[in-house]
Amino acid sequence: MFEGYRSFELDVNAVHIQGRIKGEGPPLLLLHGHPQTHVIWHELAERLAQHYTVVATDLRGYGDSSKPKSDEDHANYSKRAMAADQVAVMAELGFDRFYLCGHDRGGRVGHRLTMDHPQAVEKLMLLDIAPTLAMYEKTDRTFATAYFHWFFLIQPAPLPETLIEASPEAYVTRTMGGRHARLDAFAPEAIAEYQRCLAQPGAAHALCEDYRAANGIDLEHDRADREAGRTIRCPVRILWGRHGIIERCFDPLAEWRAVAEQVDGKALPCGHYIPEEAPDALYAHIREFFNEDTRRDTP
Repeated sequence: MFEGYRSFELDVNAVHIQGRIKGEGPPLLLLHGHPQTHVIWHELAERLAQHYTVVATDLRGYGDSSKPKSDEDHANYSKRAMAADQVAVMAELGFDRFYLCGHDRGGRVGHRLTMDHPQAVEKLMLLDIAPTLAMYEKTDRTFATAYFHWFFLIQPAPLPETLIEASPEAYVTRTMGGRHARLDAFAPEAIAEYQRCLAQPGAAHALCEDYRAANGIDLEHDRADREAGRTIRCPVRILWGRHGIIERCFDPLAEWRAVAEQVDGKALPCGHYIPEEAPDALYAHIREFFNEDTRRDTP
């Protein structure tokens, strides 16, 4: 699914990060969501590599990247730690400044990366998320029902881990197949890859730790930004699924404009999994937004 891409494994921040790279244009970092891996970009990978140096990684705790032990405050799985991994990976590959597109959990890592390392990100694209703090503060019955996994995965270990490990295959198909597109939008080989990775030792615990961090230390970091008046200063484009929960429960442009200075975006005719449900529309937005003619020097 990634013809011509070179696989790499880099040791950074006491973990190894697995990824693929191809292309010779400006660097573009792609970050995936839950419960997936970098394979979510398979519909776009070949086209994007014709215009960008594409770097697609597995986040810490996902895919074939490290799944480090957790600590009491879940800091090992904070978006700050995950973001630092990606900055280090890009530096190892020779890129101190790059474009970033993140879906779902990868978007949350992108948000934190842009806050903590503003010099690194030229432009930021976020797919089908509102800011984590806003989503928790505005949780209602509709959101909690649709995103049940947010509240299931944060339960103390080992309850959610035990249930996921009983059938990681079913967790993937139930979680992904229970949304707008069902399973029809996903290539069977992609589903098989997500299932393989979640079945690895420690993968279920790492997945839970990601969400436990989001319910704790990540919110502390977001509140600290809000209290200090820190915002994202680079251009940001927000895309979300017209048939997803972000559309139903939040005003994504308003929420992102509360934490970023330059925001535009729109809903796409799909559900949550934009890279696999609407790859052509996403490709068009990536090409338009990450256009060399519109590059800006940002602080």
